[in-house]
Amino acid sequence: MFSKTHILYTLFVLSIFSCQQQDNTKESPTATKQADELTKYWFHLDKKQAKTSEGHYEWTFEIERPMKYDIQLLFEDSIATSYTATMTYQEQKQSQKLTQKYTTQLNAQSPNVAQFKKPITIATVGAHSISITTDAPFAEVRLVPNHKSYFGSGKYTQAWEEMHTSKAKQEALAWFNQAKFGMFIHWGLYSQAGGVWKGVKMEDSPYGGPSVAEWLMFKFKISREEYKKLAQTFDPDPSFAKVIARLAKEAGMKYVVITSKHHDGFALFDSKCSDYDMVDATPYHADALKELYDACLAEGLDFGVYYSHGNDWAHGSDGNYANIKKRNDSLGIYTHVNGKNTWDSSPNTHQEYIDNKAMPQVRELLTLLPQLKLIWFDGTGFLNEKQAFEFYKMVYDINPSVLLNRRVGADFGDYMDFGDNVIPSKQSKGAKQWETCGTTNNSWGYKSYDHHWKSTKELLFWFIDIASKGGNYLLNIGPEGSGKVPEKSAEGLKEIGQWLAINGEAIYGSSAWDVFHEGIEETTIAGTGHREKKGFTKKFSQEEFWFTKKENNLYAISLMPSSQEIFIKSWHQGIGQVKDIKILGHEQNIQWKQTDKGLSITLKKAIANDNGFVVKAVF
Repeated sequence: MFSKTHILYTLFVLSIFSCQQQDNTKESPTATKQADELTKYWFHLDKKQAKTSEGHYEWTFEIERPMKYDIQLLFEDSIATSYTATMTYQEQKQSQKLTQKYTTQLNAQSPNVAQFKKPITIATVGAHSISITTDAPFAEVRLVPNHKSYFGSGKYTQAWEEMHTSKAKQEALAWFNQAKFGMFIHWGLYSQAGGVWKGVKMEDSPYGGPSVAEWLMFKFKISREEYKKLAQTFDPDPSFAKVIARLAKEAGMKYVVITSKHHDGFALFDSKCSDYDMVDATPYHADALKELYDACLAEGLDFGVYYSHGNDWAHGSDGNYANIKKRNDSLGIYTHVNGKNTWDSSPNTHQEYIDNKAMPQVRELLTLLPQLKLIWFDGTGFLNEKQAFEFYKMVYDINPSVLLNRRVGADFGDYMDFGDNVIPSKQSKGAKQWETCGTTNNSWGYKSYDHHWKSTKELLFWFIDIASKGGNYLLNIGPEGSGKVPEKSAEGLKEIGQWLAINGEAIYGSSAWDVFHEGIEETTIAGTGHREKKGFTKKFSQEEFWFTKKENNLYAISLMPSSQEIFIKSWHQGIGQVKDIKILGHEQNIQWKQTDKGLSITLKKAIANDNGFVVKAVF
């Protein structure tokens, strides 16, 4: 039974946003979950219902959907006095002074909101406990899904699942798993600037936002008209397509994905619904995207396109930011502005942009590229559940074999990623097939002064660690405006290709084994900024192996030269009987013995390759 306060609260929300009340709301003795559609995953922990002792309050509540939650304290009066509070959830603990962060129009009795700086991550379904220690006179604690967490109605889930599980999609996903390794290409008008605008590097811009080169327009708040002038000098070398396709082939990559339109709104193909494209706005006057598509097919490579459907700084208005912020302000929650054009937004609405540019251009791509394998959507931003589903369904209706990544929105992707330049932990692996996109330095688009190139061994580490967990690796190049690939970037790719020429059997078409790694503690990378700030300091060891499997074979991958004695402890007798052992690319006679402690191998001659070797076990 809802309290009178919560009934009034819910009715207020319904009157403002016309949300339909749900019948599946659950209530526990210590937590009430909000009933309306907008706030269906919010929790309100009443101070009066807490277990208390001398300023310590504890609640237990049932979680149905794990995600990140912001923790807020609501007050009846403004928070003018200085109070300190400590929040504890499992091992996640933080203390801070309480300051008024928001006000909410929806709770007349407790309108003032203080919020802890860091969200908590609730990873499992079921009962959870949280405690607050404070002398502050708060009225309730509120758990609100963090702005990076998705929560939807479920209205479109069944229709999406029918498409996602279709024969065409499953065959496409089988191809995706076989491919394992792809080339990402960030290339556009920004490539000519190289991360510098009017003599100022992106990191020195007075404005906030990412400093990766393709965000040039956002980072310097460049007007739409001024930015468009870059198109007047965008005239790449006509050989770029064949050169890049040949490089991808030499690197052992199986598919190529290029930015057909990034957030700046400029299209690399001949679009009929906009003249802001390669053919109409540049001196090149040719369809660069189609040229690369044809070159890739000629090399036996599959092809995909990146398309920013949520963000378009040229024609996407403010990305619906003002409307979403107005709503969120009334709820007392944060609105993330990153990626939205709030300095010179186009006069149309965001919905008009979707109807008149984004949807039509995606249709154009599907027609222009009949053998397209995937669309890598991005800039989801404030797309709603219905819009995300409509993108998915439109693509499916035109070509059901085209895969969509998770960033199409609302959990409707066919496969997922964990973020840019992220190496997830083994425990993070989800139910869907997945991919990590990564860079050869620290920027995606060409940045003239970013010389922090990943070594071949570091790139191999990323690739192998991701493969051992069942993922694909989409490794980026950022060509110059001319289409030329930076030399260091190309060198690393070619050396990976040399490694794959010998050891590719352990990668292509492989899947994760029960044990993904042995030896040194697991290394994870949290994103582009993580690697940029901390560098790469991992030390490798001859006792360290990564594992993959394929049919009745297991593979142990080392990134170090061997000694004459190799010991793999995970291949003990308990996993089954080893029938044969081989070193990929090496024909020397091998002596080996499997015991309950592991598998020992004796070589006549140590393997001297600095980038290691692969042991194949046949079961």
